Amino acid sequence: MNEPPPATAHDEAAQLSLAFDNTDTSQAVTASPKKKSSARTNGTSKRSKRASEPVTAEKMASQQREISVSEFFAKNRHLLGFDNKRKSLLTTVKEAVDNSLDACEEARILPDLFVGIEQLSEDRFRVTIRDNGPGIVKAQIPNIFGKLLYGSKFHRLKMCRGQQGIGISAAGMYGLITTGKPLSVISRTSKRAKAHHYKLAIDTKKNRPDIVHDDAVEVDWDHGTEVEIELVASYNKGRQSVDEYLEQTAIVNPHAEITYQPPAGELVVFPRGSDQLPAETREIKPHPHGIELGILMKMLKETGSQKVGAFLKDEFSRVSPTVCKTVCEKSGITPATWVKQVDSQTAERLYQALQEVRIMAPSTDCLAPVGADQLLAGLLKGVKAEFYTASTRSPAVYRGNPFQVEVGLAFGGALATDQLARCIRFANRVPLLYQQSHCAVFKSVAETNWRQYGMQQSNGALPSGPLIVTVHFASVWVPFTSESKEAIADYDEIRKEIGLGLRECGRKLNTFIRRRKRTERESQRRSVFLRYIPEVSKALEAITGRGSDGLREQLMEIATHRTELADRELDDRGNIVRKRRDTLEDEHTVIVERDTPLDVDDSLFEGDDVKRISEKGAKAPRAKGKRSKKKRASKKK
Repeated sequence: MNEPPPATAHDEAAQLSLAFDNTDTSQAVTASPKKKSSARTNGTSKRSKRASEPVTAEKMASQQREISVSEFFAKNRHLLGFDNKRKSLLTTVKEAVDNSLDACEEARILPDLFVGIEQLSEDRFRVTIRDNGPGIVKAQIPNIFGKLLYGSKFHRLKMCRGQQGIGISAAGMYGLITTGKPLSVISRTSKRAKAHHYKLAIDTKKNRPDIVHDDAVEVDWDHGTEVEIELVASYNKGRQSVDEYLEQTAIVNPHAEITYQPPAGELVVFPRGSDQLPAETREIKPHPHGIELGILMKMLKETGSQKVGAFLKDEFSRVSPTVCKTVCEKSGITPATWVKQVDSQTAERLYQALQEVRIMAPSTDCLAPVGADQLLAGLLKGVKAEFYTASTRSPAVYRGNPFQVEVGLAFGGALATDQLARCIRFANRVPLLYQQSHCAVFKSVAETNWRQYGMQQSNGALPSGPLIVTVHFASVWVPFTSESKEAIADYDEIRKEIGLGLRECGRKLNTFIRRRKRTERESQRRSVFLRYIPEVSKALEAITGRGSDGLREQLMEIATHRTELADRELDDRGNIVRKRRDTLEDEHTVIVERDTPLDVDDSLFEGDDVKRISEKGAKAPRAKGKRSKKKRASKKK
């Protein structure tokens, strides 16, 4: 057979242009170059004519339609933390674990969680999270897991991990988009009730759940919820991984026990470090200093109170009758004024008066901080260091929202000495692993002058050395920089409180470092003494004629006394603890000498006992008051 001649570049260009032409193909092939050019000119003129036609308002109106929140986030899923495969796996686990911990704590149940990740193929995983919480009633399961912006926490001013009602339903939506598999939920409310099994898909155009499967199943646990999501993701260990997230979650939630089954490897158990649940929080009303004018006008329209005085006392916190009267006087109304009579100008005067009047800070029983002792327990459990310290700041307020900052430090031990310090951030007991440089916590740590606390630091960077800085931010409403909840916004009040907490812990660290350096210097001095004591004792034996053994023991006692700082030890808070060996010492007996003077009670110690204690160096208590110069002068006379 005769092979067709090879196509030229001109023929390929012609074929490509024909694919987008509306003219007849056969005519275009047989036409002369002039006809081809004229056909192209006519097509271009028709297209330009169509493009130049005016667009009417009616035509523009016909193209407009409502966009549901599910449709928006399905198209912009990077806003929720699903912008790459590795981060998508972490976000899915994080949202499910946060919901489980919230449910258990609200029901006053010690959390017992199981997190399992099963690899199905190269980039497909199945995530399973099960808790021992109170479970979810059947009617609410489709709405909670199949509808975005649906939950019970958005309108409550109360500390909790979840805020927006997006996380777990967004994870199910991501799994549905990437794998086509619906989200699976099994929930049981009590031992007597049956477990309900749902498979749900999200209708993104209408933001509502589509129930794929619904039946009752038998499970071997009394109450709780199990969520299973299949998604396209990737699994890696190390920083910003699921493993790191669970480790940090165990540190800041010592009351929870987490069992983790990674895709490859043995089962990992993070044991419960405390049997004490966090303090139960209470919901509070908005604070007048935290609202804006538009919000106030909206509240005036929606309130059930009929008079302004009742409205201010019922709808806001910390508004007493005296404050209410003062605010009404400044705004030119009375507490008996009807709410319906308040127009926009009166509402603006009322708003200005609320901002000018001094009102007590909001109540802080809506917060449940970790606590310095629990934070130390978590650091001791998860970090192999030498020195630990923690501090809990007093509650403060930003935009009328109460918040509290807790800072913990771990220094020395097995921590790397040739790297920058590590900054671990938490918000409402949730680890923040991404967008570190955009977070107010990281900025506060980097701007703190760590040189004055014995650390090395470059300008604008974290300190260098074996140090871990942990900051926990607790608030009724955490000001995250995005919907993915990865960084805290940079408010001046927040930055100030974090800085004060860091400086408080830094002073303790500086004391520990100085004491340890002094102890090391005294240890070096003692080594020098020990090196020359044998030679000195021999020389003294030759001069005095006494035995060298007795001289050596005396010199050793003098060296030990002169370098006694080499024997002291520091506890986990940096306090001095010195141990002295005694014949009574065994595993159940430790004799501790402290630097503080002893308070001797004559009724308990008499005679030889008092003498023996005074010879050890006990000091008499100082007089509480100082004598004046006149009294001293009269005494001399």
